[in-house]
Amino acid sequence: MKFGMSVNMDIPDAPRIARKAIDLLEGHEVLLENEMAQRFKVKGHRIDDMDVDIMVTVGGDGTILRALQHNKAPMFGINAGDLGFLTVVSEEEMEEGIDNLLNGNYELEGRTKLKTVVGGRRMLDEMNEAVLHTAHVAKIRHFQVFVDGEMAVNVRADGIVVATPTGSTCYAMSLGAPLIDPRVEALVIAPMAPFKFAARPVVVPASSHISVQIVRPKECVVVVDGQQEMMMAGNETVEFQAAPEKARFVNFGKGFYARTREKLMGALC
Repeated sequence: MKFGMSVNMDIPDAPRIARKAIDLLEGHEVLLENEMAQRFKVKGHRIDDMDVDIMVTVGGDGTILRALQHNKAPMFGINAGDLGFLTVVSEEEMEEGIDNLLNGNYELEGRTKLKTVVGGRRMLDEMNEAVLHTAHVAKIRHFQVFVDGEMAVNVRADGIVVATPTGSTCYAMSLGAPLIDPRVEALVIAPMAPFKFAARPVVVPASSHISVQIVRPKECVVVVDGQQEMMMAGNETVEFQAAPEKARFVNFGKGFYARTREKLMGALC
């Protein structure tokens, strides 16, 4: 098997954990992203150019989200951060996980990604969510959200979040949206700090075409997965749809609900 590796070099333990992972992958070709390669004094590669069977990430969820925006390989996430909801193994589980990976004892889980187009310009597809937010602190905007041409949300708020089922456990959850099993083909629309209490999150089919317009246009910003942002004057239409291609994750059989209890509920469950 041929592996790529992307490491969050800002996490103190990540390079050490990555070195252990490389040792465990001995006998297999491992392509390192440039910054990590410089540390180990070997040839580096751009993550976009890696043609690999599996992409190994060492870091947290942000490391995986970035990798997914630049590479289509299945993700094998090793947690070197705090929460690591999208990662599949911790450092303590890494040896067993890599052994299972090399022996084919795993499944590939497909997950919906989101396509975002701002005024006709397509942004990088996202795994979690797209955030349309006022460009100025403490200044609300008037948003009109349409689902398949029908107005679904008409609200003054700080912003609008459109999330995938995977993203329902992230930003959308903090806005009161429900947790959505990633096997469900759906998207969730959640107003941010709405002026009216009655403005609640809405779950729509993943086949929906969602568009957002700003009444009385003023500057806003669109941020996808916390990785890429685009400023807008406010007169652009922002469109959202499920992306044509799904993300793929290595899975060792731990289900969504077990992971949710472990990562989000802690000692309460």
